[in-house]
Amino acid sequence: MTVILPNGEKRTFDRGPMEGVDPVVVRFKRVPSMKSLLTSAHISICDSYVNGDMVIEEGTLRDFLFIVGKSAMLNDEGWLPDLNRSIHSLIASWQHYNPAHRSKANVAHHYDLSGELYDQFLDEHRQYSCAYFEGNETLEQAQEKKMHHIARKLLIKPGMRILDIGSGWGGLGLFLAKNYGAEVYGVTLSEEQHAWANDWADKEGLADKAKFHLQDYRAVDGKFDRIVSVGMFEHVGQFHFDEYFQKVRSLLADDGVGLIHTIGHMGPPEPISPWIRKYIFPGAYLPSLSQIGRAVERSRLWLADFENLRLHYAKTLAMWNERFQQNRDKVKDLYDEKFCRMWELYLVSCEMAFVCQAACVFQLQVSNKIDAVPITRRYLYSDT
Repeated sequence: MTVILPNGEKRTFDRGPMEGVDPVVVRFKRVPSMKSLLTSAHISICDSYVNGDMVIEEGTLRDFLFIVGKSAMLNDEGWLPDLNRSIHSLIASWQHYNPAHRSKANVAHHYDLSGELYDQFLDEHRQYSCAYFEGNETLEQAQEKKMHHIARKLLIKPGMRILDIGSGWGGLGLFLAKNYGAEVYGVTLSEEQHAWANDWADKEGLADKAKFHLQDYRAVDGKFDRIVSVGMFEHVGQFHFDEYFQKVRSLLADDGVGLIHTIGHMGPPEPISPWIRKYIFPGAYLPSLSQIGRAVERSRLWLADFENLRLHYAKTLAMWNERFQQNRDKVKDLYDEKFCRMWELYLVSCEMAFVCQAACVFQLQVSNKIDAVPITRRYLYSDT
């Protein structure tokens, strides 16, 4: 990677070729201040791209981010990176504290954006989470496979009452109601998603089978045969993990089954990208395996099964970005050029995190009883 400073000076950094990545030439029209680089270099560099102060003259944004991401991982082990993680975790810890009122504001920041925006890159089911690939499926096919995969893990039978925590635009809940005969009770904190989901249920003739509520999961009462939560646990915050799993246990029927699908971090606990947290997902936190494990243990739930979907999200994000680029002019009409640059940086940097760094997707199957699910995994693949 060659960096060109505003005065024309060039500096080249070369660790040798990287597979699938072309050399990059980056020009800075204006260099971030030393103060901003020292306090938060990550935010400063990302802001420079979004504001147009940093221009990629050769190569692509993806090439640039993959070079940066792979290089960072080369220096990720040892006492100094561990100390750096601990310091950043301490500094950022208050930003992961998500009581109900703060959770609603954080959700509104991202999910109450124009519904037209999400039409430009999501599939027809509006699945805003990792798809499930077995080959060269389209995005629509892979998202349907993800939902079937989840349904199998839940062992759904017609008439079962299902709680969908973080129900989004209702795509998964409606899919389970339509294809598996479930009675769905969905909860979301997004007013946009809440209105969209119930309107969609009416149009599909499923309003009697799937109802969506503007409600915090902590305020839900009753018992459910099944609980599903996809792409919501990332917004719980590390100080609420125990509260979350204890609530799941209390809401789950004695012989019930739950499925938690969340982006996770394969490595020691550390906060997410400060730029992503500031502009894209305020209050978000990616749990490490150790953090989830301890919280599940303390809740007295059975961890009936665990699966790590590693590269599925990278492929999903690449497809989202491809569609985003195809419809970039429409997004620009909705917002502006700066918004487009911010979102393409978000999508590509997240793809990089799944390919080059420690991001992955955890699926946890939990239950109150040891024998709530079969003792082998054959039931997941028996008809494939």
